[in-house]
Amino acid sequence: MAKRIQTPRERAARALCSSRGLPENTRFEGRPMWQSFLDEVDVVLNAALPPEAFAAMKAEDNH
Repeated sequence: MAKRIQTPRERAARALCSSRGLPENTRFEGRPMWQSFLDEVDVVLNAALPPEAFAAMKAEDNH
């Protein structure tokens, strides 16, 4: 079975989660803990990337 490839948003959210000493895959509010950091990741990526690149990155995560 092939390993699922993590998107840049997921990798960034996991990194934030880990940097705060939190377990990435522990369930929090019904989903993995790392997902609770996606809003913060999106703030940074939205500021750093051109609008079309940010939109494409978010669309990639919805597939």
